Amino acid sequence: MNAPKSSPLKLTQWTSCGGCAAKWGASLLTDLVSELASGAQSTIDPALLVGLAPFDDAAVYQVSDDVALVSTTDFFPPLVDDPDDFGAISAANACSDVFAMGGRVVMAVNIAAFPEHFPREAISTIFAAAARVVALAGGSVAGGHTIRNPEPVFGLAVQGVVDPKKIFRKAGARAGDVALLSKPLGTGLALAGGTDEEKLVAIAGMRELNRRASEQLQNLGTDVHAVTDVTGYGLAGHGWEMAQRSGVQLILDSTALRAYPGALEAAQRGVRTGGDPRNRTYVEGHFLVEGSINLVDDASVALCMDPQTSGGLLAAVTRQAAEKLLQDKMWWQVGEFTSVSASVRLR
Repeated sequence: MNAPKSSPLKLTQWTSCGGCAAKWGASLLTDLVSELASGAQSTIDPALLVGLAPFDDAAVYQVSDDVALVSTTDFFPPLVDDPDDFGAISAANACSDVFAMGGRVVMAVNIAAFPEHFPREAISTIFAAAARVVALAGGSVAGGHTIRNPEPVFGLAVQGVVDPKKIFRKAGARAGDVALLSKPLGTGLALAGGTDEEKLVAIAGMRELNRRASEQLQNLGTDVHAVTDVTGYGLAGHGWEMAQRSGVQLILDSTALRAYPGALEAAQRGVRTGGDPRNRTYVEGHFLVEGSINLVDDASVALCMDPQTSGGLLAAVTRQAAEKLLQDKMWWQVGEFTSVSASVRLR
């Protein structure tokens, strides 16, 4: 497929789906990862601190008493039209897993696939934007690999470092902890149903790194009990993973959900993204809603199910730590954790 020469390049015209919504459904992927992990148990290197059993936001391999390597990769088709935005969002999203583990980014390599006749200048713009964001993350792009593909796909494999004694994990949330989130929700809904101005706000949010949020959490030490980033499985899916690993219930306050402009309104009009039904399937039986559901009420549920691209960090912290973080308007309280059996409840 060739972009029309008479009009500006629009990346989304080259693909059928984009961003983290292009991920496989979590239910199927979890089964596949479990099978792979069970077959590899006998050969696990003891220096592999975080791998597939259980999986987390990134793998962690200890190389010395005080240094461990954090390794992750993420890539997807375009979810925005502008090549600079696509490159920046892809890089911010890929670096996010290192920050979610409490690490710092040191290096990245590009993962790229483009149609043979894809505009060369667009590829250069994507690469340049990604390199700038990786530099802001604290690292450098050191190489990569590019193949031919009918649809454009771009992302990065990112390496970071972390103190082995200070790794953030999905597990560890405790009853009484406060659940905080560092970015608004609704990237998918805003892009699918928002105005041009509303989409620009969501794009700006997706371009933002989670570096500052991670560093703030790192400064709080043992007051931070669990961390993950909210991406393709939405707040509901990633919140469920944290609750399940920790053996606690995450209670979400529907009145406190902070959304990108236009996202909640789109959900109230009935807009739903492609990942919404897959995420509902993933948390079925574990995501509980208080009260009856109609189209307006379900907008809050849709906001929780919406696949996020380059979403914020979800953290379980003590109340004292929450008070400190909430002084920065970047953070907001999305709920709290209780001792009820593992689940997510929206009230």
